[in-house]
Amino acid sequence: MSNQTIDVSRMIDEGRTGGFITRLVIITFLLVVADGFDIAAIGFAAPGITRDFGITDPNVVGRMIAASLVGILFGSPIFGWMGDRFGRKTAIIASCFLFGVFTWLTAAASGPEQIMALRFIAGLGIGGLLPNVTALISELAPARYRAAIIIFTFTGVAFGGALPGVVAATLVAQHGWQVIFQVGGALPILVSLLCVWMLPESVKYLVLKGGGEAQVAQILSQMGTDKPIDANATFVVTEEHKRGGLLKALFEGPLAVLTPLLWLLFIVNLMGYFFLLGWTPVVLQAAKIDPSKAALAGVLLQFGGVFAGLAFFWFRLMERYGVIPVAILLGVAVPVVAGIGQAAVMQAEGLIFALQFLAGVCCLGVQFSINALSGILYPTAVRSTGSGAALGIGRLGSVVGPIVGGVLIARQLPTDQLYAFAALPFAIGCGIAILMARHYKPAPPSGG
Repeated sequence: MSNQTIDVSRMIDEGRTGGFITRLVIITFLLVVADGFDIAAIGFAAPGITRDFGITDPNVVGRMIAASLVGILFGSPIFGWMGDRFGRKTAIIASCFLFGVFTWLTAAASGPEQIMALRFIAGLGIGGLLPNVTALISELAPARYRAAIIIFTFTGVAFGGALPGVVAATLVAQHGWQVIFQVGGALPILVSLLCVWMLPESVKYLVLKGGGEAQVAQILSQMGTDKPIDANATFVVTEEHKRGGLLKALFEGPLAVLTPLLWLLFIVNLMGYFFLLGWTPVVLQAAKIDPSKAALAGVLLQFGGVFAGLAFFWFRLMERYGVIPVAILLGVAVPVVAGIGQAAVMQAEGLIFALQFLAGVCCLGVQFSINALSGILYPTAVRSTGSGAALGIGRLGSVVGPIVGGVLIARQLPTDQLYAFAALPFAIGCGIAILMARHYKPAPPSGG
């Protein structure tokens, strides 16, 4: 009988990036693309929905935009708990399939009330995906590339968020706004089926759960370890210790300060981002910008996020500088977002496009970074719960942003003042990030 004891944490942390990690990044990227598409879909479908159903009250539009975000508010912690209880893979497949089905059904909705109900249920699944993807990558990727890989994967949110704009610009005129939800529903259903055989489970989760030694050995072999693994080996996760409860663990030690600050950062950044995401196509059309160009402005917001994510990935900014780049981007976002309103008043389309791109760099660059941080701060036993709680609490901001936008638009606030208000959350977030940087210092990045 073998006495071999394998420290899974160390093996993964010091592992290399090979075919296994490449496959993991590809499938999780596709998952996040599907998630980003469905989050952004309602903003691009809203102009057609308001026209077809004769909606004249901006508050109704705001509630439609916010419906899936309310679902995300509950779905993130629910599926985060599911990921810690039943496994990351199970929670990912369930959440992805759920929002795929109910996004598809939204195309057949007969009125705004049905759209709100269907988007709420879809939001439960949308909210459940990202915390479990974050946890899965955190528990399979080498430590020196962990944050960079999470951020790169999360650029899929921006890629996916840009796709409804492409569909809106090319297919809606012929097939109606429904085609946005048909495409947005089919994509996650197909990806969830792909995950059944392609997506690995978290090795650390399996070790902590117990009873899955054969599966652990198989996955570690697929990861290309240098050491032979005995069939009767004992696996351990040395980073863990017994904890008094999932929620209590989120506030132990340094987390007592970092968790509340992280939650606040999620709230304010998502408040500003979801205002831009949900209302920009509508507001720009109201400002006499051509509808196709208004849709393009929304696409550029996402492409700015792709640029930011790739920069964070390539230069490993989170590993090197921690929260400092987040504070800088939030500070830059303030004049950029306020400037969009000024450019809209002047109908300076080129300037609108440039500022939208920069706004995407700032707010999505921040979001990708704090998503990665939520996967790094917490240990395996509560990682999905911690990430899910941050995403769930943060969705308070994503719900409030579009609703407040609807209230301000209903008051006929001038476009420049509207975007000045939209810049305020980023100013607050800059202060929070500066405070957080005093309490969180990244480990020095290792070579390789």
